[in-house]
Amino acid sequence: MGNNEIDLIDLTGNAPRQPEPEQDNSYIIRQDVDSVSLDQNMENDFIGLGSYEEEAPLISNEQQAVISSMDRLENRRVLLVNTVAGTGSVGRLVTGLYDALTYRGYECLIAFGRDEAPKGYNCYRIGNDFDVYFHGAMSRLNDKHGFYSKRATKEFIEVIEDFDPDVIHLHNVHGYYLNIEIFFKYLKESGRRVIWTLHDCWTFTGHCSHFEYIGCNKWQTGCYKCEQLNEYPKSMGTDNSIFNYNKKRELFTGFDNLTLVTPSQWLKDRVSQSFMREYHTVVVPTGIDLTQFAPIEESVEESNLIFKLRNSLNIRGKKLLLGVANPWRERKGLLQFETLAKTIDDNYVIVLLGLNDSQLNNLPESIVGLAHTDSVAELAALYSMADVYVNLTLEDTFPTTNIEALACGTPVVTFKAGGAAESIDETCGIAVERNSIQGVVAAIDKIMSQRGINYTVENCLRRARIYDRNYRFMEYIQEVYEGI
Repeated sequence: MGNNEIDLIDLTGNAPRQPEPEQDNSYIIRQDVDSVSLDQNMENDFIGLGSYEEEAPLISNEQQAVISSMDRLENRRVLLVNTVAGTGSVGRLVTGLYDALTYRGYECLIAFGRDEAPKGYNCYRIGNDFDVYFHGAMSRLNDKHGFYSKRATKEFIEVIEDFDPDVIHLHNVHGYYLNIEIFFKYLKESGRRVIWTLHDCWTFTGHCSHFEYIGCNKWQTGCYKCEQLNEYPKSMGTDNSIFNYNKKRELFTGFDNLTLVTPSQWLKDRVSQSFMREYHTVVVPTGIDLTQFAPIEESVEESNLIFKLRNSLNIRGKKLLLGVANPWRERKGLLQFETLAKTIDDNYVIVLLGLNDSQLNNLPESIVGLAHTDSVAELAALYSMADVYVNLTLEDTFPTTNIEALACGTPVVTFKAGGAAESIDETCGIAVERNSIQGVVAAIDKIMSQRGINYTVENCLRRARIYDRNYRFMEYIQEVYEGI
């Protein structure tokens, strides 16, 4: 899609009704597997059209020394493992690390379990679509996510032996594609150095990937009678949370050469309360590409995307509050947005991006709903044209949508949920208590009343530069790989 095209979004907000598919078990399982958002963040890339002042050189003398110290690796090979490659915030992180390492002379291999690999990368797919759907089906029946895909995992281990990496850098090992029992026993026996970047809490629970929403603390001592069997990874009612918890504790602990990385201090704190507390844990926030995320200016001409969007959405003259999620679920704050829409005055309009057909059809008239877009320019334009980016997630590890909005010059209002508030400070946003809609309204009013003085575009861009992905990749090398 070109920068000026907008045909992938239903700009009227009225998605055409689709006939209901036949509700057989295989269809339901495919839907469960295909719809899961493994990183809980908007899966988009961006092409920014703005600019910002240059920062100091990213590679310091100390960092250069760290890079040089890696030269003593025997093979100079790194294996990166994740559910997907090149898509989603985690998939882009993986390819970004690949780029940073290969630029410095390392040979890398990305192993992934789902979808397609991006062109130009040395990749290996673990298993196939049938393996994923079978794993998803059995997980739904038996609540033993991570204990299938045996053949695919054994074949993957043969690939690892052939590639012979010095370092294996894990990301999401869940997602219906890998047998954790076979894989982690191999990792321990291999003696290879392991780096594991956690993006959620699945690693140290008996079932779920998030628990803050329901206030569950069983994971600290031992899971049982799971209250979230209907959440990813879904179970049809069988509760094997005791087995899962004990098996994960057995498999994931006892490494002599494993380093953990978390994108937020919040997640690091949770790790320190879990059975994974024995490992050295480093916080490296997720970075974004600031050559792609930047403000887009509006001009009065049909070729300008913001001008075209405002007219198509019929929101000219309104103050825009934007929310983005993929997918939208109850814990992402959809109900809270509906309450907010009843509370704000007529000068405001709420636009939500990433809704599915059912949500679009049932959305209150006071909210403008848009489906998911793969358009780089559209999302950047929506961030840029928003007066405030509002994130009402009730649990999140470290939402990159907050940073994306800041990079487009838009201040953020968010709940104090998980690591959601860690990306903002008092110059570019406000964090309020969870479920406090009145607090959200007050924060929006404060930002709007002080625009031009505080919460400026410049302040937002200054904060966003902290999360320049090039700097974060160097931080991975300095803080995580330096012990090699």
